Amino acid sequence: MLAKLKSWANRLSTDATTAPEAETRELEAATALLLVEAASLDGDFDAGEEAAIRSLLTEEFNLDDGEADALIADAKTHADSSVEFYGMTRTIKERMAPEDRARVLEMVWAVAYADGELHDFEASLARRVAGLLHVSDRDSGEARKRARARLERGADRA
Repeated sequence: MLAKLKSWANRLSTDATTAPEAETRELEAATALLLVEAASLDGDFDAGEEAAIRSLLTEEFNLDDGEADALIADAKTHADSSVEFYGMTRTIKERMAPEDRARVLEMVWAVAYADGELHDFEASLARRVAGLLHVSDRDSGEARKRARARLERGADRA
C-alpha cells in the first residue's frame, strides 16, 4: 500500500520538463488530495465538506463537476493510505507562485471550516501545510480570514 502511495507521489513530482497540461493535472491532484485529507482529519468526511472541495476545485482550476468529482474520488483512495504531507505539498510548492500557494492554503482553511466547526487536527494540518508551502505567518492568517469570510458569505446567502 505504501509503495502505491510513493509511486503516486512520484508521478506527481515529475521533473520540470513535463508538459504544461500534465503539470496542471498534477497540481489539481495534489490540491485535491490535500483538501480531502483536511476534510477527513476530524473523522467525518461529510457531504458539506465534499461539496466545498468540489466548489473550490472547480473555481480554482476551472473544472466541471465531473472532473472535480473524479479528482475527489481519486484523492479519497490515496488519502486512506497517506501518512505524510511533504509529498502532497512538494508539487504545489515547487510549481506555484507564492500567492497561489497562499490561495491553496485558503482552500485548506475553507475545507476545515466547511462543516461549521474547526477541529484541532484540521487547524494543525493547515499550520503544517503553511510551513511546507512556505506561506508566511501573515499570509497564512490572511488566508484563514478569507476562508472564514467566504463561509460567512455562503451562510448569508443560504
